[in-house]
Amino acid sequence: MADRVVESSDIQVPEIPETLEKVLLFTLEEAKEKLNNGAEVVPFTALVVKENLFIESHPGDSAEECFKLARHTVEGARGADAYAFCYDGYIETDDGNRDALIAEGGIPGEEHGVAAGYLYTVDDDGAYTFEEEPAYIGEAPNFMERLKEADEYSEDDIDDRYLEGDEFEEGDAIDMEADEEDGAEA
Repeated sequence: MADRVVESSDIQVPEIPETLEKVLLFTLEEAKEKLNNGAEVVPFTALVVKENLFIESHPGDSAEECFKLARHTVEGARGADAYAFCYDGYIETDDGNRDALIAEGGIPGEEHGVAAGYLYTVDDDGAYTFEEEPAYIGEAPNFMERLKEADEYSEDDIDDRYLEGDEFEEGDAIDMEADEEDGAEA
């Protein structure tokens, strides 16, 4: 999946809100684990709502369809603090195209989001080698640009959307606070 333009930047990495940084890193680590276990990375979103993380995959017949599905999911969020949209793609560099796991994300009300990723190579045996640290890629579209801040939604709006609805299956919510207490990075 690669038909996406993210504006790269030679400037310093901007300050990224902690919740957004955590969800970006979490999705990149999840995607990395999938590849290392021989699974395909189906594009997916992760929404941070209260102390939970809701994950939804976005399989499509084209990159455009995957992005459209992800945008629809995120734009329909109520009470979310941040999101990440993660996929397997590539980055154009001075040395040519490089394979990368990419996570784009944003927070409500901001004009732009950010993109980060892990560059990787695959050897002849199919083993993946990832760069040690994720890299800031650049500015990205923000699917939450037109959404209100999380605290501007009522508890009932949020509970109806995520706790009582059929949108997410049981097991899709991950407790972000539990990850922090266990010392795991999210």
